[in-house]
Amino acid sequence: MDEDLGAAGDVTSLAVVPADAEGSGELVAKEQMIIAGLDAFVRVFHMVDAEVEVEVLKQDGNEIKPKVVAARVHGKLRSLLAAERTALNLVQRAAGIATLAQQAMTSVRGSKLRVLDTRKTPPGMRGLAKHAVRMGGASNHRFGLFDGILIKDNHIAAVGGDITEAIHRAKLNGPRLVKIEVEVTNFKQLAEAIAAGADVVMLDNMDDAQIREAVKLTAGRVPIEVSGGVTLDRLPRLAKLGVDFVSMGALTHSARAMDLSLEIQTTKKSTRKPRSAAQG
Repeated sequence: MDEDLGAAGDVTSLAVVPADAEGSGELVAKEQMIIAGLDAFVRVFHMVDAEVEVEVLKQDGNEIKPKVVAARVHGKLRSLLAAERTALNLVQRAAGIATLAQQAMTSVRGSKLRVLDTRKTPPGMRGLAKHAVRMGGASNHRFGLFDGILIKDNHIAAVGGDITEAIHRAKLNGPRLVKIEVEVTNFKQLAEAIAAGADVVMLDNMDDAQIREAVKLTAGRVPIEVSGGVTLDRLPRLAKLGVDFVSMGALTHSARAMDLSLEIQTTKKSTRKPRSAAQG
């Protein structure tokens, strides 16, 4: 809200809209989607004005069709106009992520494959983005750098390219009871990571043939995650290869904002007489 209102607030509404005018609005879907972000929608209006009435008619994770009303708002017109754009932005973004997550999970239905998100989220929106992923039926990877160990190429390079040493240091210095995942780009690294005790291996930017061979080499000893170049079209093929997880940055960085409208209408006009130019 600070981005939109700054220190001065909605200067247009404050200048033009009478203080006692009231309004109402409906949050309406204009296409089929998985709705998400309704809690954030409510919070935005209450941040602006705790007296705004918000009636939530659907739950996050519900599939809704065009023309369905997901929520209604009523209150001071100035407050509604100050909050509407930010509230709508958050729901549109969250619903887009949830809808894309649902499409991803639908494409691998019947398999053991779990689709995961990544840390590629807009700044300040990680909690909402990851919530939306779950509402679409996909799963969360680590929330941040603090709740999971993921040894990547830069970490390995920092210890002279020695995967075994990197894993040893993670086990020795990292938090207890936290799984250690290691990113690998070839079969030699894969074998070394497994031998050194990695809990999960991430196959980075491997093609389908390489992944198939990696699954054979791993032989079920550790879970396998695939990352890099993962699209909706590719998911069914990956599901057939026998991997356990696929991480998709696209879930949160490329989801399309869904089409919803929030039209605010004046329901109670001011009883005050307008001031004329001559009056000052």
